[in-house]
Amino acid sequence: MAQTYRLVKQAKMIKTDDFSSVFNFRKRISTQYLAIHYQPNMHQRARLGLVVGKKTAKLAVNRNYMRRVLREFFRLNQHQICHVDLIIRVQKKFGRGDFIQIKQEFDFLISKLNQRVNSNLLVGTPINTPTN
Repeated sequence: MAQTYRLVKQAKMIKTDDFSSVFNFRKRISTQYLAIHYQPNMHQRARLGLVVGKKTAKLAVNRNYMRRVLREFFRLNQHQICHVDLIIRVQKKFGRGDFIQIKQEFDFLISKLNQRVNSNLLVGTPINTPTN
């Protein structure tokens, strides 16, 4: 079966509870521009949430550009990402001139994420720890 690169509705995290549960899981990897918060999930795919704050970029047009770029990177790489809920948080404003650096950081973060998640699965660390 050929892989489709469509970003389906099920691959998007929208609900506040989904975001809260990922942030509460407290697993994070970060670089200069991006921080990835993640939590293994029981779905059969990676799910994406994006956070671009007003402190990072005042103008909505800039925040939307950053979201668009990150969503596109995720769309193209979604089949290589472990089954996790993933929140990408922009830590520093970037524009068209930083595109290559952002792409490199994204690729680095995804490979690091896959290593971490796979090594935890091999060690047998419990994925779902109860939160009270």
